[in-house]
Amino acid sequence: MAIVASGLGSGLDVNSLVSQLVAAERAPVAQRISRRETTLNAQVSAMATLKSALSAFKTGLDPVSSTATLQPRQTKVGNEELFTASAGAAAAAGSYQVEVVRIAKAQQLASQAFTDGATATVGTGTLTLSVAGESFDVEIGDEQATLAGIRDAINASADNTGIQATLITADDGARLVLTSARTGAANEITVTQTGGDGGLAVLAHEPPAASNWTTLRPAADALVRIAGFDVTSTTNMIDGAIDGVTLQLKAEAPGNPTTLDVSVDTSATLERIKKFVADWNTLSTKLAGLRSYDAGTGVAGPLLGDAMLRGIESRLRSLLTQSVPGLAGDYQMLVNLGISTQNDGTLKIDESKLNAALAADLGGVARLFAGEGGVASSIKAAIEEALGANGSFATRDAVLQRGLKDTKAATEALDLRMAVVEARYRKQFIALDSLLTQMQSTASYLSQQLANGVSS
Repeated sequence: MAIVASGLGSGLDVNSLVSQLVAAERAPVAQRISRRETTLNAQVSAMATLKSALSAFKTGLDPVSSTATLQPRQTKVGNEELFTASAGAAAAAGSYQVEVVRIAKAQQLASQAFTDGATATVGTGTLTLSVAGESFDVEIGDEQATLAGIRDAINASADNTGIQATLITADDGARLVLTSARTGAANEITVTQTGGDGGLAVLAHEPPAASNWTTLRPAADALVRIAGFDVTSTTNMIDGAIDGVTLQLKAEAPGNPTTLDVSVDTSATLERIKKFVADWNTLSTKLAGLRSYDAGTGVAGPLLGDAMLRGIESRLRSLLTQSVPGLAGDYQMLVNLGISTQNDGTLKIDESKLNAALAADLGGVARLFAGEGGVASSIKAAIEEALGANGSFATRDAVLQRGLKDTKAATEALDLRMAVVEARYRKQFIALDSLLTQMQSTASYLSQQLANGVSS
């Protein structure tokens, strides 16, 4: 009669049994750590989204954070081939007659002709070139003694104060041409020479003394006649002749004045305020998404119930709806301009009311947004505080990073503990496997003995 130990013996799958037992023991703790890590990572991502949204909104506040940008002026020039114009907030509306009698010019000189061309040897020594009292020295050695070498040495000088040298080659030879980078009658070029072999003397130019240079274009100041009054300038930019207005001269037209109209550009102000409202609505929608909850699906936003988000949102909404301290007149709150808050936290504009406010008191509207304690100024300051090194974002980020560090440490500790558990299980099952092997051997022996006894 055979003795059978079913399922016993050395065929025991120790590795599989140990793995399953360790996995079963590990799972609850690992799941808790994983859930915690997932939550933390979701919050880190949500904070990054919130920070990005606030930063973008803060940048978008720039056009409504300055009383100058909220009171833009526009200009219209009768003939823009003669000049262009720009106007700041200080410019008064008005119309002017502007005559460009002369534009500012930079002096240009040409040396005598050298019949041997660019390779003609001129001489050695030191050339000192000057514009309006600012000078620089150019050393001319044997290697630079040609007309081309002198040109290159002038252009390569590290101390060059603004003189460009070039060569013009004509039928009668090559000429060295010097052009000042500075316009204006006071910015004339002088050239002196010292030392060397004396050959550079042909390039000396010290007015009123005679020289071998020809004036191709004299240095000249700009002359503009505005409303019949003469205005001169060393450059072609006329700034301040009309309060808040800058002219950029382009061409001369003596005896032919053209009109310059300066007016208030309330349409630009309207567009900037509309963009502010649109930017707020974009931010408001993102904030709502971060704290949202869908009762139908049970899906919650990553910052649902978050105190920091509530605090930031509440602060910004308060700044949007409260009166600006210190303002007098009819425009102390956004609602006075026709900008009101809707139930979902977004803003809406009554454009007819806003246009009426812009027409009635543009300065008052600008102060409401950008004056001291104004809506845009205050919101920008609040966001900068939150995003600053000691702000709420820095504090929250530190907490989240500590949490992630703790989950990593918990995972490492779990790995170590599970390694000990696995070693214990493996030792126990190896001992069991050895015992089962012995039992299997004993069973086989007894079976054999019984079989022998029956047969005999």
